[in-house]
Amino acid sequence: MVLPIPARRTEKLHRPEEPAIATAVLFDVDGTLVDSNYLHVHAWRRAFHELGRNVDSWRVHRAIGKGSGKLLSTLLGDEDADRIGDRAKELHSRFYLESAELLRPFDRAPDLVRELAGRGLRVVLATSAAPDELKELRRVLDVDDVVTGIVSGDDVDATKPDPEPVIAALEKAGTAPEETIFVGDAVWDVHAAEKAGVRTVSVLSGGIGPGELSDAGAVAIYDDVAALLAGLDDSVLIG
Repeated sequence: MVLPIPARRTEKLHRPEEPAIATAVLFDVDGTLVDSNYLHVHAWRRAFHELGRNVDSWRVHRAIGKGSGKLLSTLLGDEDADRIGDRAKELHSRFYLESAELLRPFDRAPDLVRELAGRGLRVVLATSAAPDELKELRRVLDVDDVVTGIVSGDDVDATKPDPEPVIAALEKAGTAPEETIFVGDAVWDVHAAEKAGVRTVSVLSGGIGPGELSDAGAVAIYDDVAALLAGLDDSVLIG
């Protein structure tokens, strides 16, 4: 029997000490603020098919959230990823952008970003997206006027689950790790943030189950950012 997921699910804090009040929130974008994960899955599947590689869609989905280089190594192995990686990335980007008209922010995603900024928190978007993909994400979100900064794949050498994207986002925010929250949808977000000393609030909108996110170290789990906004006053984002 499959139990329904409640509108808001919160797991226990994993840190015994009293956490600092958050002054900044770092947001993953794909699968967290924008409904794009399955467009990425389809684009990668088309790219692999074009290159004569058979990779199951569920395996592609499991790797979404990693940077493209790490995703390719995970799915193809290091040797094959080195051989065809550049072409696979080009094809993925082309196929993904062909479906850009299907991109949409998750319900209340821009409202959440604006609400946090309006309460005086610094908001930074942290994504592995390439410049052309980031342009589309920024277009559909339409929150550039209230965010403190944006970190993209071009701003870092190492991608999630390495902590470098989170560290770069912390630098943009100008806040200490203990007073910062990362909001993401993948276990790779949690791993990257934890290595940087940042707590993670996870959402289920990327297609990863609550058990995996909790086991990875998420301090709270919500269905999506609309549920997070609805429960904002009781969340760790507000304290």
